[in-house]
Amino acid sequence: MYLGVDEAGKGPVLGPMVAAAVLGDPADLPADADDSKRLSPNRREAIDAATRAADAVAVGVAFVEPDEIDRPDTDMNTLTVRGQARAIRTALDGDDDGVSNLDEPVRVVADAGDTSEARFARRLGEFVADPDSAANDTDLPAVDVSASHGADEDDPMVGGASVVAKVARDARMAEIDADYPAYDGIGSGYPSDPATREFLREYVDDHGDVPDCARRSWATCDDVLAAAEQSGLDEF
Repeated sequence: MYLGVDEAGKGPVLGPMVAAAVLGDPADLPADADDSKRLSPNRREAIDAATRAADAVAVGVAFVEPDEIDRPDTDMNTLTVRGQARAIRTALDGDDDGVSNLDEPVRVVADAGDTSEARFARRLGEFVADPDSAANDTDLPAVDVSASHGADEDDPMVGGASVVAKVARDARMAEIDADYPAYDGIGSGYPSDPATREFLREYVDDHGDVPDCARRSWATCDDVLAAAEQSGLDEF
């Protein structure tokens, strides 16, 4: 029994980054739990539902919202560590859902969000241990963290966490899409998505600024705002 943790939505210009942690035994997860990018949306939904329904599995989810991402005193590596730490603490705090008899320290396997796997593992352990950093003041067991690139493909618990994070982000993006009924959809939220870029362009044309769901520190937002300003100058 151990815990896997991963995140989804690090790169989009719209919506939050979502981290998820899954604590339990790999035997209690669907056998095809894997990197969410390698699964169909329907299969991800089924794996997420089965994981959450398992009596001997605890799940933690944490959202890192655009306003936190845009803060000038942080960076995406730190935000990834912080989000994963929050998810870990939530999963450990929820072990009364059926997870018991945990060894201490609890083994944690993370998908590394840094070029240095060792540095990411060290920082993640520090953030889990620091209630202020993790936004949680509950006394929890100590953790023994390892991190590797591609852990969501190689480790079933991290794969399960990858799926939970992706499903949670997709659900939030559907909610955000519904908040903008005057437009034809916000797309996937990724800068490379033409639908997302068109939504941003139209919104800026209408309101003179990017929407609250946007990460305004992303270059995509700068590009859209600059294009709108230039268009206004050309018309003048």
